[in-house]
Amino acid sequence: MKPTRPDYKRIYKDLIKIKFPDKEPKCISILRKKKLSELDIINLERIIFGKLTHEESLKNKRHRSYDKAVIFKILKHQKIHSLTNTQLAVHYGLSRNTVTAWKRDFSEYRKG
Repeated sequence: MKPTRPDYKRIYKDLIKIKFPDKEPKCISILRKKKLSELDIINLERIIFGKLTHEESLKNKRHRSYDKAVIFKILKHQKIHSLTNTQLAVHYGLSRNTVTAWKRDFSEYRKG
């Protein structure tokens, strides 16, 4: 049985409507999408909550998971913007080792 995914679109719409109505204009373009990707969720969190403290960031990192499509988008972002693994890791709140492992594990990305 496939695990169900929370309805992030509905969650964030309600959160913005109730607690952060002033941030709705910045989030509307993301919330209009039919389906939110993991990157969309990360971007919404940045817009709504701003920069997290180090402790909050560490706590949130433990519960993240990325599918292959999102990993490829992140690696494509690195290639387009000529970022080092460290710069990419800081931008997305990842570990440098995670980025290195993704590049090793998804070697087909480098070919394409």
